[in-house]
Amino acid sequence: MSAKKNLDILIVDDEEDICRLIADILKDEGYTTRYVKGSLEALSELASKQPAVLLLDIWLEGSQLDGLGVLEIVKDKYPELPVIMISGHGNIETAVGSIKLGAYDFIEKPFKEERLVLGVEKAIENAKLRIENSQLSARVSPQDGYIGKSPAINNLMGIIEKYAPTKSRVFINGPEGSGKKHLAKIFHNNSERKDQAFIIFSPSAFTAEQLDAEIFGVGIDAKQSFGNAKPKLSIFEKAKGGTLVIDEVSSLPAETQSKLLKVFANNKFKRINGEKEYELDCRIIATTSRDMKQEIEEGRFKGDLYHRLNVVNVEMPSLKERREDIPSLCEYFLKSYSQLNGKPYKQLSDEALSVLQSYEWPSNIKQLKNIAEWLMIMSKADENVINITSLANDIFSSVPNVPGATQIENNVDIMAMPLREARELFEKQYLLAQVNRFGGNISKTSVFIGMERSALHRKLKSLKVHDVRGRKGGEVEDDAVDAEALDEIAKAS
Repeated sequence: MSAKKNLDILIVDDEEDICRLIADILKDEGYTTRYVKGSLEALSELASKQPAVLLLDIWLEGSQLDGLGVLEIVKDKYPELPVIMISGHGNIETAVGSIKLGAYDFIEKPFKEERLVLGVEKAIENAKLRIENSQLSARVSPQDGYIGKSPAINNLMGIIEKYAPTKSRVFINGPEGSGKKHLAKIFHNNSERKDQAFIIFSPSAFTAEQLDAEIFGVGIDAKQSFGNAKPKLSIFEKAKGGTLVIDEVSSLPAETQSKLLKVFANNKFKRINGEKEYELDCRIIATTSRDMKQEIEEGRFKGDLYHRLNVVNVEMPSLKERREDIPSLCEYFLKSYSQLNGKPYKQLSDEALSVLQSYEWPSNIKQLKNIAEWLMIMSKADENVINITSLANDIFSSVPNVPGATQIENNVDIMAMPLREARELFEKQYLLAQVNRFGGNISKTSVFIGMERSALHRKLKSLKVHDVRGRKGGEVEDDAVDAEALDEIAKAS
């Protein structure tokens, strides 16, 4: 509670009893509160001191500006300030619309005490994360950081800031195409070794006979020393003072694993045929797309070597775990291609983005980058927007039917169906597409489609989609939807 003493909450409502009630509840939680009844007083209070959260009534009867008018000014002058709208029964649609204007949340009257407290806590935490992310973005450029503001990326950027400056070895595990080598580069660029060598070594590119010579180098024996023979440098020497990335480390043969274990245990190595010991002076980052626990249990990888490498463990998220970053990634790839090839930039339509956000992305970021470039190449020269019709059939085949994608084949002849059944089919396909698009988050889905969250919950329940708790990738709110249930709807559709 002590941490809340410095957190000030401004309450704006035309009913003084409501102001006092909210103030008393929040004071009991340890917050400092202020309240006013009109729009001009609210703007004056904001100018004198910016609060941690603004609780704002929608109507503000008798005031020069209603709540939405105040909200527009607030988001223009104080864009980072979280605003929670307070709404009555008759203006829920307006409250939902306020989210699109920049409000963080809305609370319906009469409200429960727990709902109010939780809403304020989440608003403060969200604002804190956004500020931290913007600070990270200011320090790390897109080349040295990650595009997007999803929770998965915020977590990744926090790990980078904490561990990149250290000398600790890093083990990056993640699906193919998710950007593991890019992450390794970011660790390097944000370390004290950033001005030294950055070497990526892929063991799978060499035969077993070649591998040891590439890794450890080859020394010169006495007979060779009188000729023009030169020693073959090891990868450790090539990366001296910098960073060595062992890509797909799980592909190393057992014998080489044993030799590397000795190197990493002693921080020293010898070239093949050499007698001199060299100090290991490079940071080691290992990557893999395999399940290392299974690799160790089945004897394909040495547990001791894994533990030597796995000082800082990083789990790379797949693209489908960060769907909300897809619009930002598409914009980045399209602009990059445009600048590189001297072509005019073209943006994706909302319908096209909806389909891309619903796709499963088996090859992750690499696949998205390739598709973005393909779209730029194949788009018509006289069009400024890339529409849904430009997307490849293999993308359409793996996502639910989306309104506007008329070229998608439907298994049901909709013209032969009664209106009620056709409407139900459309609702299933539309809601499934939108829920998938927002990664199962009901709050975000409800805001986008303009439906009250509780009504959307009831509709999804009628379609046999149930709430779940916890999914890979971090904490999930109460309104996450089970992916298996979504699959069942897709089959039923």
